[in-house]
Amino acid sequence: MNREERYKITSYDYADLFISDSNRLSAVIQCSENITTNMVDSTLSVAYIPVCNITYNSLYKFGYEAMPKCFGLLSAPPSCRILSTSCLNASNVLTLRGIPNFDLQGEGVLIGLVDTGIDYMNPVFQYDDKTTKIVSIWDQTIFSEDQFPQDLYYGTEFSREQINNALSSPNPLDIVPSTDEIGHGTALAGVAAGFPHSDYLFTGVAPKAEIVAVKLKTAKPYLKEFFKIPEDSICYQENDIIFGIEYLLQTAKRLKRPMVICIGVGTSQGSHAEVGVLSSYLTRTSRIPGVVVVIAAGNEGNLGHHFFKESPSGDNLSFFQLNVGGNESGLSMELWCTAPNTVSVTILTPNGEDIVHIPSIPPQRDTIQVNYKNTEILIDSITKGTVSGDQLIIFRFDRPAPGTWEFRVEGRGTIPTKYHVWLPMQNFISGGTFFLNPVNETTLTTPGNSEFAIVITAYNHINNTLFYHASNGFTSNGYFKPDVAAPGMHILSPVLNNEFARLNGTSLAAAHAAGVAAMILEWGVVRGNYPTMHTTEVGNLLIKGAKRSPDTTYPNEQWGFGILDIFKTYVALINEFYER
Repeated sequence: MNREERYKITSYDYADLFISDSNRLSAVIQCSENITTNMVDSTLSVAYIPVCNITYNSLYKFGYEAMPKCFGLLSAPPSCRILSTSCLNASNVLTLRGIPNFDLQGEGVLIGLVDTGIDYMNPVFQYDDKTTKIVSIWDQTIFSEDQFPQDLYYGTEFSREQINNALSSPNPLDIVPSTDEIGHGTALAGVAAGFPHSDYLFTGVAPKAEIVAVKLKTAKPYLKEFFKIPEDSICYQENDIIFGIEYLLQTAKRLKRPMVICIGVGTSQGSHAEVGVLSSYLTRTSRIPGVVVVIAAGNEGNLGHHFFKESPSGDNLSFFQLNVGGNESGLSMELWCTAPNTVSVTILTPNGEDIVHIPSIPPQRDTIQVNYKNTEILIDSITKGTVSGDQLIIFRFDRPAPGTWEFRVEGRGTIPTKYHVWLPMQNFISGGTFFLNPVNETTLTTPGNSEFAIVITAYNHINNTLFYHASNGFTSNGYFKPDVAAPGMHILSPVLNNEFARLNGTSLAAAHAAGVAAMILEWGVVRGNYPTMHTTEVGNLLIKGAKRSPDTTYPNEQWGFGILDIFKTYVALINEFYER
């Protein structure tokens, strides 16, 4: 990548592909000589090719993992009025601060977010002297000739000095034109590290932590069209998220400060095991000393977007039914069969017509195209090339006929057949599209399936009930996720126009937990008590300190290992510290 070619990163005339090995690079080169690559790290790059090379059968040309996945926001509609500091009491944040030498507020720690941006003019992101507590903003949506971060080649980086100059100006957007039009990133940053606001009885969990914010550019139209995601959906690309995290790590390294990375976006694409591009990247990130990765579990638990079947013998016949709403413009659905078994699938329309049979063998060598009235279905059955080794059948519907579709699945193998089917996450399909016999487990959104990251689900801290939409574990390959539950309902959060709202969702719970993780990093890294502390160690401390009901078995698919309690974590931390 160089300055002359960097326009391809944002141009709608170019498509983005992940390159992780020489075979995949060869496949890309065969399709187009006009390619440019940008390296993420020693194991991963992104290639940019003319968008005309993305055709209906691109999953065969380039491989499933090469196509960036599409991510959405993990928050829910606002709720009723609840006192703001009650969530801090629920996690015993204020109790811990009452202990001498443990008034931990995240001082010296950075909290990084890759999201919708940040409203830097909101008072919760300013100190008493009206200077900013934001270290920097990388806005991927604003073009600049030379103000982009080193080796990232797109967007515009705004420094603390520029933000302070903007805050003292009568026209701040003339100096720093970065905004958060949606408010999600602003809310998460405020919950995690917002400065106290007395008028609203508001404070972030770690008010002395400072913020590094990335504003994601939206997904390119070709990718949304390929995966049949509505044009007006808020959607981000996997590669932009990864580059955003690279920027956060770059900033923390340059400043020599510990960092908590909070991820409040997710996707239902992929095998729901820790094998996707972003999940694997976050596994590597989680091992970096002084860095803690906190991820929202997702809000897919009770939406009817997952089906699972396990048959006792290898050769068997089963079926599942999909209700398609009347206003569905398109959708993609993924069936993953656990290796070494494979399955074949027959599709029946709402009228009961058998329109296609997808065999398990021999391996499919091209995309199957099926037409039924006004409906077009593109079907790819992939038995080689998935990182997990599992069989993937992906169905991409355009203008699907409303009604109940039936899928008859025949297993092949010598051991029990297991297969999962996932629909897109909410906001990527209508509420009228769902499985008739859904399974609420294994609905964690990616990257909430990462083994070493800290995955947070949400609960109502007023009545100790789980958030009604919270995604459930475990991962498809059996990892015990989520890790713990944090307050994620009725959370007083800064929103647009210097206002506040009570928000819901696992992304809010992740932001709360990110603030708690910043408190632990202050004690461990900033104060020198445990300078090599990283994600796994912080996660283990949160698990050890979690509140658990004597009537519940842990870990479980809903609550993980229990409810976040920083005071009990403090006890576990001290015990572990003196055992070292």
